[in-house]
Amino acid sequence: MTWTILSQTKCTLGEGPLWHPQRNSLFWFDILENRLYEHDGTERHWAFDRAVSAAGWIDRDRLLIATARDLGVFDLSQGRFDPLVPLEADQPETRSNDGRADPMGGFWIGTMGYGCEEGLGAVYRFHQGELRRLWDKVSIPNATCFSPDGRFAYIADTATSLVSRVPLDRDGWPSDTPAPWLDLRAEGLAPDGAVVDAEGRFWNAQWGAGRVACYDMDARLVDVVEFPATQTTCPAFGGADFSTLYVTSAAENTAASDREAGMTFSASVGAKGLAEPQVRL
Repeated sequence: MTWTILSQTKCTLGEGPLWHPQRNSLFWFDILENRLYEHDGTERHWAFDRAVSAAGWIDRDRLLIATARDLGVFDLSQGRFDPLVPLEADQPETRSNDGRADPMGGFWIGTMGYGCEEGLGAVYRFHQGELRRLWDKVSIPNATCFSPDGRFAYIADTATSLVSRVPLDRDGWPSDTPAPWLDLRAEGLAPDGAVVDAEGRFWNAQWGAGRVACYDMDARLVDVVEFPATQTTCPAFGGADFSTLYVTSAAENTAASDREAGMTFSASVGAKGLAEPQVRL
């Protein structure tokens, strides 16, 4: 496995990488610096007046973006953000965190306290104009991703070291309660963002471990990719044939010796991903 630095920009809390299949570019966020980045050979960024954390693509020039208090449409060509629905707008102590589009065109987003307070967050799904809370009393929602056939969603609470799996109905709504699927407590690992590849394997960034670990559909460890930044946060597949794994990281609370902390990486991992689903408003 070989990695390279895609962006030397040191994000305080890099998160939410998204490969845009129409623009052939990578987007990601620095949540705590209120910024969205794009890299297509040239790097550019947009600044917001509040935390931004995750996105799905609507079309070539529009993203659905989750902020600290709403979901809205961001027009990349005009640099304009138009709010759609409030997201815990009456709770200034929380912000959005991990999110991803599902195969049915919905968008899942988690919230959490700025101080990672226990049980202060929740998980929501936005679909056809409706924002519905799925679960509450979550501390640090992460690892939001979906099986290629759309039958299951994965979700983690980083604070518990558990990743759960939940079946979905034909419209993408949970049809049962989440059940523990991957237990990392014995290893002392903290599951952060995740993505599923074309074969259904689960690639999970593990906060504090400086790695992305791959698990098969039976939750068995099959591969580990190590990175020079200890706080890896989220992976995403992209590139011309979706065979490049992009990984964000965080510089928050790291030592000066962690020189690559907060940078964004790319790696060849011998696997291929799938194009992220289009969000349907």
